[in-house]
Amino acid sequence: MSEYDNPRSDALAWVAGSDAPEKSSLEIGFMPLTDSASLIVAATQGFAQPYGLTLNLRRQASWATLRDKLLAGELDAAQMLYGQVYGIHLGIGGPAAEMAILMGLNQNGQAINLSEPLRQAGVTHPEALTKSVHQEGARLTFAQTFPTGTHAMWLYYWLAAHGIHPLQDVASVVVPPPQMVAHLQAGRIDGFCAGGPWGALAIEQGQGFTIATSQQIWADHPEKVLGVTREFVERYPNTTRAMIQAVLEASRFIDADEENRRSTAQLISGRDYLDAPLAAILPRFLGQYRDGLGNAWQDAHRLRFFADGEATLPWLSDGIWFMTQFRRWGLLREDPDYFGVARRIHQLDLYREAAGALGIAVANEPMRSATLLDGSRWDGSDPAGYARSFAIHAGDACAASTAH
Repeated sequence: MSEYDNPRSDALAWVAGSDAPEKSSLEIGFMPLTDSASLIVAATQGFAQPYGLTLNLRRQASWATLRDKLLAGELDAAQMLYGQVYGIHLGIGGPAAEMAILMGLNQNGQAINLSEPLRQAGVTHPEALTKSVHQEGARLTFAQTFPTGTHAMWLYYWLAAHGIHPLQDVASVVVPPPQMVAHLQAGRIDGFCAGGPWGALAIEQGQGFTIATSQQIWADHPEKVLGVTREFVERYPNTTRAMIQAVLEASRFIDADEENRRSTAQLISGRDYLDAPLAAILPRFLGQYRDGLGNAWQDAHRLRFFADGEATLPWLSDGIWFMTQFRRWGLLREDPDYFGVARRIHQLDLYREAAGALGIAVANEPMRSATLLDGSRWDGSDPAGYARSFAIHAGDACAASTAH
């Protein structure tokens, strides 16, 4: 991969004088996942240095470890699950800490995989899974990566859309992404929801198949974000803006053309990053899917890192959606101040400054709409009503006790 060392001069103007970064060397946490690519590219391919920054990448073993190190100050910033940031801010499953989302890191690219024994039993489509779950017999166990994370919400949403109650009809456990395939192989779980490359690797190793992609649940859905504590933003505003600019440049580079995506996939497959075969990374990185059942397709909603700024803008409606699902599943006992919390977490002013200096368009209203898998329409206008609109929900049971 060649360096890209020609940021816009007006963006670099922030680095001068009193606008210079208050802290130049940053510890950046990431998980071994394909959607950490923009952070890896920003740190290693010359995007951070022009902004006066050195980004020191720190691979983490689990989302819980990443959270703990960020809150302890061992990490300055991190790749984070969208819902994880909100869960920490709201104190779900632990002490609350004020958090900040600086930008989106990607959209799409996650998958729900089922085990090889289920494939052999003919449970290869949602209707067969629903029938299997509701029959007498052993209870199936599904893994996700963090109780308030995106994967838990995609898994719950998908199961419920097919008439399976995720809190009553199946068991749900937390497993770090790199351990998913081993758990599947050992028979400790019957399926999982995680980011790449772990769904594709399960297929490569004959340990299961992809029954659904996350973009089939919500096309161009929010996924990972660049997260920091609010204290960091307040203490280091110039550093924060410079970091957004560097990662925005990297995100734009990756999505610029297929050659850049290929070179990025090669880079992140290395031992220091994903430490995974390129064959399990590159195809889905390019939107080329095989499900392990003999089906192959070019996905119209592939993993996106920039998409003309649509993937990087921290849409308020995206964050609010996760809170509606926390409410739906009992992680929140009452409706929060949906808009107030989102506006507090999303650093839209800093993002607009950074994007504007780079000539990246920013929507006037940080709200967007979508129709999800079950036909429900989400536009952020009535989050409390939306949270109550689902036939399958937590009811009187509170799932917050599971959020460790």
